[in-house]
Amino acid sequence: MIQHHPDDGLLLAQAAGRLSSGHALLVASHLDHCEHCRDRLVVLESLGGAMLEALPPAVLASQSLVQAMAAIDAEPDMPEASVVQRPAPPLVRPTLPEGMAWPRALAHCSATPWRWLAPGMRWSRVSVPYDAAAKVFLLRIGAGKELAFHTHSQSELTQVLHGAFHDGRSLFGPGDFDETDGDIHHQPKVLENGECICLASVEGRVMFKGAIARLMGSLIGM
Repeated sequence: MIQHHPDDGLLLAQAAGRLSSGHALLVASHLDHCEHCRDRLVVLESLGGAMLEALPPAVLASQSLVQAMAAIDAEPDMPEASVVQRPAPPLVRPTLPEGMAWPRALAHCSATPWRWLAPGMRWSRVSVPYDAAAKVFLLRIGAGKELAFHTHSQSELTQVLHGAFHDGRSLFGPGDFDETDGDIHHQPKVLENGECICLASVEGRVMFKGAIARLMGSLIGM
């Protein structure tokens, strides 16, 4: 059972297309597994549509229709014959535990192989093809291991894909979603019965306590 969900503010921003690409990807990954939030999103989208319909009509420029029709009738740009169309390279992804599937929301994304972060901890950088600057990561933390104590300069969204962790506020299991910012100071610890894999999107920086943790965070771009 999923216990933690995006709030209505995040879902409204998702419906309006106002989230950054990384955060939008995280919300989409939660929606893949959460019928409750998909139903909420439909309601919010319907409310948004009703609000648009209630707005007074806007007066268009005199040439708007002519320009729109001209654009429709224009000949599409054809690639030069000399350009060879090559197939896109295959997506590269890290290995996952048996029984765990690659998230559907990440179907168009590749990711690096697992990289060492600390004993029992590995990470992978997810490449978002339409936004190279997006800071999206997979974190794979071993049973009983805990991240360094930290807070955030802006915001971080986390979606649990496998396993579970507790950060002193609550227990987060498969499918759960978490949003943190500078008001949250925590130290996520994975349960003893198995490893945990999370998808995270970071805006700003993760502000770790301790020089070594800060160094490791800066090396991986967090």
